Amino acid sequence: MLTPDLLLSGYAQGIFPMAASAGEPELYWFNPTERGILPVGGVHASRSLRRELRRCTWRVALNRDFAAVLAGCADRPETWINAPLTDLYINLHRRGHAHSVELLDGDDLVGGVFGVTLGGAFFGESMFSRAPNASKLALLWLSSHLKRCGFTLFDTQYTTAHLTSMGGQAISRAEYRRRLERALSQHADFTAHSPPSAAQLWQEITQTS
Repeated sequence: MLTPDLLLSGYAQGIFPMAASAGEPELYWFNPTERGILPVGGVHASRSLRRELRRCTWRVALNRDFAAVLAGCADRPETWINAPLTDLYINLHRRGHAHSVELLDGDDLVGGVFGVTLGGAFFGESMFSRAPNASKLALLWLSSHLKRCGFTLFDTQYTTAHLTSMGGQAISRAEYRRRLERALSQHADFTAHSPPSAAQLWQEITQTS
């Protein structure tokens, strides 16, 4: 049986679990030959996304409702997040090793992303959108927040067209493990800072692009 401690041990070794589907109770470890990563700070924002951010009226929260973000990520026709993984992530959240970034329109959750932290590494697990560009904006906020809080590795497990358009890249397993080893020796605190407002994030992005 996979426990929270075994799950963290797996992340520290560069592997991660997934289920075949929500209805399958078994979990399988994955160790891809190429690993996806995103920049810590400096995630690419297209001109259209910067315009979206400039007029954005949403607010961002951290860990306001981790379970709701987890449920939003699993709410799709096909998902690798099954009941055992849900319980494990909620346990890690209670222990301070799993966190969420949430975009809110008033009190409504319109998008978010969650992941697991160890040392200076953030292992991004999943994201979701209930409004156009919500997941992309959540990644902008997350990347900026990770830099503020001292993280040096933003793991996305795999690459997708969505992530590549925002600066994601694939690195070899060996290179990933070198970066992971360095990140695990560092200290970072996901709750050390509050996230910026949309206006502050827009200014930060336009100054560095």
